[in-house]
Amino acid sequence: MAPRKTVRGVVACLLLAGPLLTGCAGGGGRGPADPKAPVTLVWWTGQADEPQRVLQNLAREFSRLHPNVTIEVSSGAPTTTELLQKLTAAFATSKYPDISYTYGSWTGRLAASGRTLDFTQWVKDPSVNWTEFSSSARSACTPGGKVIGFPSLVDDLALVYNKRLFDRNGIPYPTPEWTWDDFRAAAKKITDPATQTWGTAYHVSGGEDTTWRLWPQLWQLGGKIAEPGGKAAFNSPAGVRALEFWRAMAVDDKSVFIDQTDEKSDPMFAGGHVGMLITGPWSLYTFVEAKTPYGVQILPGYDGDHQTVSGPDVWTAFDHQDADRAYWSFQLLKWLTSPEIDPRWTMATGNLPLRASERGTPEYERFVRRFPGVDVMVRNLVNDEQARPTDEWYVTLSRNVGEAIAAVLQGTIGVREALDTAARKSDASLADN
Repeated sequence: MAPRKTVRGVVACLLLAGPLLTGCAGGGGRGPADPKAPVTLVWWTGQADEPQRVLQNLAREFSRLHPNVTIEVSSGAPTTTELLQKLTAAFATSKYPDISYTYGSWTGRLAASGRTLDFTQWVKDPSVNWTEFSSSARSACTPGGKVIGFPSLVDDLALVYNKRLFDRNGIPYPTPEWTWDDFRAAAKKITDPATQTWGTAYHVSGGEDTTWRLWPQLWQLGGKIAEPGGKAAFNSPAGVRALEFWRAMAVDDKSVFIDQTDEKSDPMFAGGHVGMLITGPWSLYTFVEAKTPYGVQILPGYDGDHQTVSGPDVWTAFDHQDADRAYWSFQLLKWLTSPEIDPRWTMATGNLPLRASERGTPEYERFVRRFPGVDVMVRNLVNDEQARPTDEWYVTLSRNVGEAIAAVLQGTIGVREALDTAARKSDASLADN
């Protein structure tokens, strides 16, 4: 679909410029913006390969629509996980971007840095249609009640399985009623050291990509991440049971491929060396391109509870005390997340549509045909019953839990000791701050 950026849209924004620009200036931009002035935006995408090419093309298209706007696009860091460290270091040198891809779990810390813009008044413009984004996506963008960016991706964790390996081992395909015991039994049957085939895989880099994969089981078992205010609660009996499940699979059954880099699991699944992954829509592009025979199902559960975790990520906008850069950062993100443009980014790269109005469109129908099973992930959003915290303390807690999971799955420490240590470290950090 051709992009739609009309003069009417620009005029409408300019008519609202009084309150809107004042709101953004409150976040750092000084004085009224001049929409005709030359401006250069720095955009860290956190992407690679095809997703990066898609965003580069969209940036060029936006600049063609607005010749006074130059956009310098780069990934920003070798991996998405490393962006937080890169941003934190850049704050000390003022070499940070105007816009960066960020995990939703980082937004509390980023907002606390004092470097983010404030779009709270801007998103009240009816043309933004802010309330069409899901509540979890809006929440991730609004730490402490201040809107600091726009949703970039909305996803959830589901079970993706390799049909060829299931057929080869005579295992019926997963159903919506599957339990975690069913998952473990299938993984054991698929595992074959002689062919270097594992039943499943787990990312153990120790970052949020490690941590958030444990939360669905914690919640299904009645546990919680933390108490109000941030005191650790993940080392409850529910947390111990959830992590013990993975320890038993990794250490006792040896049915888990330990992915040290978070980058090997998808290619190994695509190549037929991993039978099941707990993953999201971002992986489907790799499997489709590799022509992997796969299926998608909701997560296994305990006692009929199949909660998942959603991962709303954010295009966070940063303050350079420049009204023109603030204005065009907002305009770029508004355009990028519009119903006309968003399908060319999210659905084109195998991610879920940001807006409900995109479902049922011809683009959505093509999306479902191109990425079989993605409709299961869309429907799985109803199982997203709890949100990850966006508070500043969550980043430290997540890292401590991620390191505990990594150590346990590699057999270097017991579950109870690892979680209790992570809780003590998290609580000590909370007290210091």
